[in-house]
Amino acid sequence: MTTLQAVFEKARAEDRAALVGYLPAGFPTKDGAIAAATAMVEAGCDVIEIGLPYSDPLMDGPTIQDAVHRSLANGTRIADVLRTVEGVARTGAATLVMTYWNPVDRYGAERFARDLASAGGVGTITPDLTPEEAGPWIESSKEAGIDTVFLVAPSSTDERIARVADCCTGFVYAASLMGVTGARESVSAAAEGLVKRTRSHTSLPVCVGLGVGSGAQAAEVAAYADGVIVGSAFIRRILDAPDEAAGLAAVREFGRELAEGVRR
Repeated sequence: MTTLQAVFEKARAEDRAALVGYLPAGFPTKDGAIAAATAMVEAGCDVIEIGLPYSDPLMDGPTIQDAVHRSLANGTRIADVLRTVEGVARTGAATLVMTYWNPVDRYGAERFARDLASAGGVGTITPDLTPEEAGPWIESSKEAGIDTVFLVAPSSTDERIARVADCCTGFVYAASLMGVTGARESVSAAAEGLVKRTRSHTSLPVCVGLGVGSGAQAAEVAAYADGVIVGSAFIRRILDAPDEAAGLAAVREFGRELAEGVRR
């Protein structure tokens, strides 16, 4: 199992940012998600976030919502998410689960942390879990030996950034803008300032997500962040493909473009 610490140490030694790819479990199919995530790793992704499909995704833009809807229509459950993590972790990439808190709470925090670790997962990203409510989850994660990642945003005060960063153990997720996920024409100018502010409160790596949709944008973000997170743009390649084989080919091609970007 590759830890997040090992990923960022390797990227730092190579004088580059880490590349983090996101894909929901169960999309385009249950087995197709494992195949697509594997293609992302083969193309150069260091870390894979497996999304746990949820019916009320507050932070997700239309592209991820479409993928999540298809995943739920495929009958994807937490057991399928864990099986996806297990399949992706076999590639050697550090594998996380990105999930809203409600499904974890219903499943049971201790049970989820334990089962995720058993599947080879190295941690979670919980976008709607606040530091004030995160105590039980942090404790469960610590006992299971997995990392916790929380989000900061351009609107976060320095006090808030310090509090969020204090809850993180793998890296800090810096949302580049206030809004939902999705590739954009340009990455928010607020992202670089947010990374600088966050680094003043923690020695953990800071990764930027929301809005990256090209190799050029990946290179731009990699110039100031420790990691570049890409989700919607990968999903769009699959949604636009005429069949699953074409989708995998598009994911590989795009992954190579991003991998070259973070190495510029």
